[in-house]
Amino acid sequence: MSNVLFTSTATAKGGRDGHVKSNDGIIDLNLVNPAGGGSGEGTNPEQLFAAGYSACYDGALNLIASKQKKEIDSTITADVSLLKDEADGGFKIGVVLHVEIKGVSQEEAEELAKAAHDFCPYSKATRGNIDVELKAKAV
Repeated sequence: MSNVLFTSTATAKGGRDGHVKSNDGIIDLNLVNPAGGGSGEGTNPEQLFAAGYSACYDGALNLIASKQKKEIDSTITADVSLLKDEADGGFKIGVVLHVEIKGVSQEEAEELAKAAHDFCPYSKATRGNIDVELKAKAV
């Protein structure tokens, strides 16, 4: 890997019914498996991925808008679903990104959403690996 800007580190133990902690202790969470009837309180890998993807995508969207000299106010909600993979009997994830943009027309919202999807590091990392649906809405 070249040109590394920074590295974030987290460690998981116990899988979907375990614990995850970042090296700086800011993330320090119990994991529960909602699909497996997990008991107790905690988060899950899909929820953590949804938080990361929505934040990264919103950053990309705002950068793209600023480069186009558009002042926007945006909210991104990522629905990350755990799905049965019919191909191998295992599991996979799918994402729906709800992109709400204030300050542009519906057509501009759709164009910005697509451009952000082309630029976002999470979108690049998942491209061709998972289904991602964009639902852009001018508000």
